[in-house]
Amino acid sequence: MGIVSEEAIDEFQELMDQVEEPLKQTYERVHQGYLRENLGRFLKARDWSLCKAHTMLVDCLRWRVDNEIDSILSKPIVPTELYRDVRDSQLIGMSGYTKEGLPVFAIGVGLSTFDKASVHYYVQSHIQINEYRDRVLLPSISKKNGRPITTCVKVLDMTGLKLSALSQIKLVTIISTIDDLNYPEKTNTYYVVNAPYIFSACWKVVKPLLQERTRKKVHVLSGCGKDELLKIMDFTSLPHFCRSGSSGSSHHTQSANCFSIDHPFHQQLYNYVKHHYETRGQAEPAKQGSFHVGFPEPEAERCVIAKTIESELHKFENRNGLAMSIDDRKASHETQADDDL
Repeated sequence: MGIVSEEAIDEFQELMDQVEEPLKQTYERVHQGYLRENLGRFLKARDWSLCKAHTMLVDCLRWRVDNEIDSILSKPIVPTELYRDVRDSQLIGMSGYTKEGLPVFAIGVGLSTFDKASVHYYVQSHIQINEYRDRVLLPSISKKNGRPITTCVKVLDMTGLKLSALSQIKLVTIISTIDDLNYPEKTNTYYVVNAPYIFSACWKVVKPLLQERTRKKVHVLSGCGKDELLKIMDFTSLPHFCRSGSSGSSHHTQSANCFSIDHPFHQQLYNYVKHHYETRGQAEPAKQGSFHVGFPEPEAERCVIAKTIESELHKFENRNGLAMSIDDRKASHETQADDDL
């Protein structure tokens, strides 16, 4: 960080020292002892505008208090069958670490269906992963490495991306908005792999709409991206869908599949949440019921991006419909010709 940035952080810290309870308590959950790194994230997210960054952070803290985010890691998704359904349809997991010690999160964008539970369960699951990352994983990794590690990298698998993704835009927008407003600048780099043509076409129109800071984070890799990713991580940390050029997210054993509920990351996360539920002195077993979180309004940029993607997918849908119509007419003419013969 430059001198100007350090001065901005100093001023920001003075403002946050004045924050009232209960915002101060949840603020400690957010920074986990890494005050300057945390303030730097919010400043960066608001292009180093102290006023805007302060408003953003205070709004984030209020959102946490209003929605009891501090207790979300003691709210298990039950029964286990429901949690398994969520994991099978919301493909996300942690495959390992980069050579610099950053957690590697894998996301199956193309094959996630979000069709086995209500939107509230998917949001609950996503926030729990965020909170577990920030309150358990990152502090542990930082201590182990002797330096602050406050971000991760994400590998986005586009295998299976189809026009049906149109129905998922609303939920994806909700989740990404929650991340933008309450977990800003937590991802150091996005690596896109196994990208079909439909992604390339959408990316072409969406890329100019993104802020330069965000554009620089996104790297679209060739094929499964194995060769490029091995420059920053060992083979054992590669997501399962990057280990061969012909395999997609679903063509692997459960033990190797970091999306699976049986993967060590998800087992550790689920056991952590279950343990914290039990240690709160609950007399009864956890009952089924999602943890409802208020969905923040997406920012203007996010709305424009969602509408652009939706528009582009509709274009593909119309083209495919036209192509199918032409093929149908052609087949009809051929059938008629056969009948005439």
